[in-house]
Amino acid sequence: MGHLNHAVFLNYFEQARFDALSAGGLTPAHLVEQGWSVHVVRIEVDFRRECRQGDRLAARTRVEQFRNSSMIIGQVLEKDDGELAAEARVTAVWIGREGRPIRIPPEVRSALGA
Repeated sequence: MGHLNHAVFLNYFEQARFDALSAGGLTPAHLVEQGWSVHVVRIEVDFRRECRQGDRLAARTRVEQFRNSSMIIGQVLEKDDGELAAEARVTAVWIGREGRPIRIPPEVRSALGA
């Protein structure tokens, strides 16, 4: 049909979260070294405008709230004309070496809070 399937937006949001972590110095390699992982436990997406194959999109990601072991991440995808295409609210939990939730480390709060 020429438009992006809703599942594709989830991939874009995921990549944008990895890019935001890396921009804060929390690269995938660093997370592995520390024994950390980040698990999405909830995601809500509001689709605002149709996107067609070939459209250029820009993603913005920011942490809205830190909790003990989880954080709420707000994300938007905008078309190159500035129109909002989709927005998401993501709950992600920090996981430690034992595979269980851990308190979000201070270095993470500092890197992502700015």
